[in-house]
Amino acid sequence: MQRLGDGARLHAAAPSMGAAAHAASAEPEPAIVTPPRGRLAHAFIRTIDVAVASAVLVATAPLLIAIAILIKRDSPGPVLFRHVRIGANSRRRDVPYRGPHRRAKDLYGKPFALYKFRTMYADARERFPELYEYRYDPHELHSMPIKVLVSTKNPASGPGVQPAAGLLDDPRLTRVGRWLRRSSLDELPNFLNVLRGDMHLVGPRPDIYENIRYYERRHLAKLEVRPGVTGLAQVQGRGNLSFHETNEWDLEYVQKRSVWLDLRILAKTLWVSVRGDGAF
Repeated sequence: MQRLGDGARLHAAAPSMGAAAHAASAEPEPAIVTPPRGRLAHAFIRTIDVAVASAVLVATAPLLIAIAILIKRDSPGPVLFRHVRIGANSRRRDVPYRGPHRRAKDLYGKPFALYKFRTMYADARERFPELYEYRYDPHELHSMPIKVLVSTKNPASGPGVQPAAGLLDDPRLTRVGRWLRRSSLDELPNFLNVLRGDMHLVGPRPDIYENIRYYERRHLAKLEVRPGVTGLAQVQGRGNLSFHETNEWDLEYVQKRSVWLDLRILAKTLWVSVRGDGAF
């Protein structure tokens, strides 16, 4: 497998029941080193973030308007979809992030609203509640393409079958939504999050709380950095990767992140986006 980071790949761990199970385990795990960025590197990355995000939003303004019109004509509901994702946990890894309420559940990081173009029916959660249960077994976490895992879990997406075969049956997607997903244009509003400072251009993709519960304990280290619009996992397979493989690539990025690596990932993202690799 091709990789952008330097050095050896991390070895995949044995199947796990997730972060909750690891928290209860008494067995110590090797410490994951997440080297901090210096002030100069942080300032440079932030400058790149703002400059690129602003340029993309201005350059694609006519396209954004056209997409908004298509979405409104295709199905009732808002143009933008605001989805709560978990951002960086600025506290120590062993200190839960509980948000503003002391009795709240551990969210693993600071939640924020991720902006995307709406690709599903506005009442999808009410119409298809079974697709929002977020229940996975260890085998699915390690073998099933992540885009299939979090959608229909269609049996047709097994070994030897393209993941898209299962995703095309997702009843929640609108006609325009399917096109937006395949072209990745649904993620253009993510650049608003970059301007707001919720995300970087490059970093692990932000996840939802329901999925983070299934992280292996060491994978929680990916929450120590700000999430990104694209990342190492996105240019190494994206939706074709399993849940576990995605976290492994994200963990490798966290351990080896640098300004140079970020620039290489951005460059490769352009090529991957044009080809549509892993987009469903």
